[in-house]
Amino acid sequence: MTAPRIVVRDVPRIVVRDVPPRASFALEQAGVHPLLARLLAARGVRAADELDDGLQHLLPPDTLRGAAAAGVLLADAIDAGRRICIVADYDCDGATACAVAIRGLAMLGAPRAALGYVVPDRAVHGYGLTPAIVDLALAQRPELLVTVDNGIASSAGVAHAKALGLQVLVTDHHLPALEDGQAVLPPADVIVNPNQPGCGFASKALAGVGVMFYGLLATRAELRRRGRFDAQAQPRLDALLDLVALGTVADVVKLDANNRRLVAQGLKRIRAGRLQPGVAALFAAARREPARASAFDFGFALGPRINAAGRLADMTLGIECLLTDDGARAAALAAQLDAINRERREVEAGMREQAEATLLTLADEGAPPAVALFDEGFHEGVVGIVAGRVKDRLHRPTFVFARGGDGRLKGSGRSIPGFHLRDALDLMAKRHPGLLLRFGGHAMAAGATLEADRFEAFASAFEQVAREGLDAATLTRTVRTDGPLASEWFNAETVALLDAQVWGQGFEAPTFCDEVQVMQQRLVADKHLKLRLKLPGGVARDAIWFGRVEPLPERTRLAYRVSLDEWNGQPRVQMVVEAAGG
Repeated sequence: MTAPRIVVRDVPRIVVRDVPPRASFALEQAGVHPLLARLLAARGVRAADELDDGLQHLLPPDTLRGAAAAGVLLADAIDAGRRICIVADYDCDGATACAVAIRGLAMLGAPRAALGYVVPDRAVHGYGLTPAIVDLALAQRPELLVTVDNGIASSAGVAHAKALGLQVLVTDHHLPALEDGQAVLPPADVIVNPNQPGCGFASKALAGVGVMFYGLLATRAELRRRGRFDAQAQPRLDALLDLVALGTVADVVKLDANNRRLVAQGLKRIRAGRLQPGVAALFAAARREPARASAFDFGFALGPRINAAGRLADMTLGIECLLTDDGARAAALAAQLDAINRERREVEAGMREQAEATLLTLADEGAPPAVALFDEGFHEGVVGIVAGRVKDRLHRPTFVFARGGDGRLKGSGRSIPGFHLRDALDLMAKRHPGLLLRFGGHAMAAGATLEADRFEAFASAFEQVAREGLDAATLTRTVRTDGPLASEWFNAETVALLDAQVWGQGFEAPTFCDEVQVMQQRLVADKHLKLRLKLPGGVARDAIWFGRVEPLPERTRLAYRVSLDEWNGQPRVQMVVEAAGG
């Protein structure tokens, strides 16, 4: 008997977060703004000392397995003047981690001429430290290879490097490969990864750039132990935190307390004008003000411009932009990245149009619990973005594939809460040996490579695993909100207060909700819905829903955030609608 198809729910559930009253009261008594106290308590903050973002509160490096050994390995290489090659990844996390590694090692005493890097071409080399990348790195005559944001699943590449007499340090944050349910680690000299077996580091969400930063902290501690410098005269590695913050937010890792401290410290430095020339140039290219920098800028302005290089061109452009100390060169590279990002948007728009007919069919006839898409016209560099868009629209785990340069299908997936994507792929690999040539990733994002004729088999297996692991409640999109926003807090001061905080994955920015009467609605620029709303108590407010063209009923429930809008040179607060639902 065929299982019934699950119909897509067009109207999301809008729910209000629970606010632990004792935590909210304790925060307010400690001097936290009443609204902010409620928002923070709803996100798990229980005491004011958790809000202290001082670097002294970072988790200690010696609790990160492998960090101390990495410090010894890198300190030995610095002392001996050995040539070090950083093996980067082609996304923003990998690019910032590469820049942090090279800048940090130079700060700690490594000759700049002894430091180099290689980064795979997405279409040519694929992901990670492959034997081919090791061979590419040999042109730099390295004695030590250091992976950043990759390597934990690169057993063949590490073995190849070791056979050639190279030392290998793996710094990564991805999950290791599994074999018969057991983690398989590469034969590296040292591995630093909070997600490796036996690591008790409290922040499993550390990004690749964060792992490398911790490796540098451990190296500095080792060099200090050797008498190279003392605590008062040691290199200030906090100068790298603008890069750490950028890579952390752009990689959409959970902003737990440790990551929030890293991001908060990076933002403070940027707002104070202490930022790398490349980061400053990216702010200028994105027409953003560093003095008003927010985590939103990292995720939606700077990060996409760096990622675009790895998707459509060569990530060397992004890394060089972050490495240069020449402001003019940084500006020129940022302009190139900006142009590539515009091209990326065009490619993405074309792919989304190609997928539109399929999406409409799924929405009209009932979508399966998981979606897999492939078209000969899809571009390999943008499959992850399109997978995210489809996932957001259908609220389904989604994989999008494109044909790679070797003829195989290269796919990227995005998931929804309650469905661990990497574990799903592992289960599919066990059930269907040979189906997945390669796979890896996280709970919410993963990648896979297939032979050209195996797409339908993948789609069927993916749907089956999702059908077993998801229920109707999980497949209903839920918008979590913070309830109504009181009138006395609907002002520019509140917007500034909220914008000054660090929000992101796992620590979502405030979203409010209200029952409203729609008094006026019209389209602006043919693609945004401009609204005049009446809220409870008779208060009238302006709102906008970006990307929405369908009209709203006269009475509805809206989830929204608040932002400042410029009108005739004057700032005004407006509601930015995120969803309408029940």
